[in-house]
Amino acid sequence: MRRTQLFVGAVVKRGDEVLLVRQSDGHSLAGQWTIPWGGVEPGESPSAAAIREVREEAGVEAVVQGLLGVQELPAPQRGGVALVYLCSHLGGDLIPTDQETDAACYYNASALEALREGKEPWSYWLVQRIFAGAFTLTGSDLTNPLQAHGAFL
Repeated sequence: MRRTQLFVGAVVKRGDEVLLVRQSDGHSLAGQWTIPWGGVEPGESPSAAAIREVREEAGVEAVVQGLLGVQELPAPQRGGVALVYLCSHLGGDLIPTDQETDAACYYNASALEALREGKEPWSYWLVQRIFAGAFTLTGSDLTNPLQAHGAFL
């Protein structure tokens, strides 16, 4: 039996805009705009992985605000699980630093709607929910006795 893989996604907000990245040629989602996402590396916390993915795929520094939700993944990652975080933009230039993405851009709702390039359906659905305020954010609770970074209860 295959081990369950853990992935993360990050919805990064900057004012009324959300960050999207375009997947490079050779990627299974080539040419499509998605939220920054990827696998959690061994020994890495999921929230740290989300911040790393944002930095690598978009050149942006961000901070996690809370957990948006959990998504079980279909093929080809069937059996994988993704934790999806809401993040805030801290700074940086929109310059991808890995080969998985070839562009990064912040979009407001109308600019995203007008975008004529491919939009990965799940990312597009999720970002539309963010723009509409149709989400519940699970934040950190400072009374948690573990005081662990990344505890969203």
